[in-house]
Amino acid sequence: MSIKNRALYLIAVIITMAAGLASRTYGEHLPQWVHEHFGDALWAGMIYFGVRMLCIHWSRARAVWISVTFSCMIEFSQLIQVPWLNELRSTLLGALILGRGFLGIDLIRYLIGILCVYLIDRFILSKLMRS
Repeated sequence: MSIKNRALYLIAVIITMAAGLASRTYGEHLPQWVHEHFGDALWAGMIYFGVRMLCIHWSRARAVWISVTFSCMIEFSQLIQVPWLNELRSTLLGALILGRGFLGIDLIRYLIGILCVYLIDRFILSKLMRS
């Protein structure tokens, strides 16, 4: 059962990641508010699903707190401006994982993204795991 659940969370991670990348890549074709906000919300949602996948026996509440904490730590780390870290952030992968600059609004986007995927996990994925 645990392998099936992990696989379901892996699929959720991949779908969330793809949606987040698509919101960045095709942003000019989306409404402006979607382009501005969805990428960060989806990034945090991907973190939640990743935590659930790796720590399958943890409660959803614990996964929420770990995901919020991790996401906020990444955002606040953007206040640290040292050459080697800025160099890492200047790469595509570094920017996708670590971001580029601190924005307070990102913290709200992360919270909303994690809340949305928590609700998906609670009311949709949990039913799929039982069937």
